[in-house]
Amino acid sequence: MKKIYFFLTILMLSGLNTYASQVDTIQVHSAAMNKTYKAAIVLPESYAKSKKEFPVLYLLHGGYGHFDDWLRKTPDPMLVKNLADQYNVIIVMPEGEIFSYYIDSPVDPNSKFETYTVKEVIPFIDSKYRTVKDKEGRLITGLSMGGYGALYLSTRHPDQFAAAGAMSGALDPNMTTWNLSPERFKGLTTFLEKTFGPMTPDNYLPYSVVNMADQIRRNGLPLVLDVGVEDFLLEPNRELHRRLVYNHTPHDYTERPGGHTWEFWQAALPSQLMFFSKVLKANNTAVQ
Repeated sequence: MKKIYFFLTILMLSGLNTYASQVDTIQVHSAAMNKTYKAAIVLPESYAKSKKEFPVLYLLHGGYGHFDDWLRKTPDPMLVKNLADQYNVIIVMPEGEIFSYYIDSPVDPNSKFETYTVKEVIPFIDSKYRTVKDKEGRLITGLSMGGYGALYLSTRHPDQFAAAGAMSGALDPNMTTWNLSPERFKGLTTFLEKTFGPMTPDNYLPYSVVNMADQIRRNGLPLVLDVGVEDFLLEPNRELHRRLVYNHTPHDYTERPGGHTWEFWQAALPSQLMFFSKVLKANNTAVQ
């Protein structure tokens, strides 16, 4: 009887140790900013068992966040790991700092997160991991500021991504389109002006994803957009949707119950992965 109990105990401990996906925290140096930032990488369980090249999803954090938000703040702490396993995709979560907006700031020479993400993080990940090393196997999405960053970067660099998404995207730096109290408007203005400069049309229009609807149409990338009906960013999302409908740009747009919360983003991310999986299958870059 003791032998059977010992054997069962070993099996249980063994099961705990064969934890599915692997999470790496790595350092990615930026020559453009002369600084090194962390990134979190989730490798699906199938990665270690295969010699195949895997597609990559770049998953961006929000304005007040950091690289590991998606691993720490979702109500289900296994969300990203389970999705990596389910879809056999590497999920990369790079640092975007506080309100960088993933752009090369026109006023702060030390904030070059467009260059960092596209020209430094992506090549580094492709050199370190067994990835599909072209756009057909590369995806990008994010929440709030990260949703903006995903659409901004994919619109400006359509040669780098197969598809893009946004969840509760802060798609227009023109905060008069946001549903904010005067106090919150004032506080956010302080952050955004450090990245974009004074909030005048001349400064924010060139960076408005809403204003890029025609370029999005010309690029022809598959897009998936999710926003909550109680979200303070609902209107800029609706406006981009209206413009894409007007200029006949195919895209997947969903309004769901919910606000600007982790509960909403946890519900939205799986549906975005389902959308992206269809793109990967069409591109023959999905790992079966």
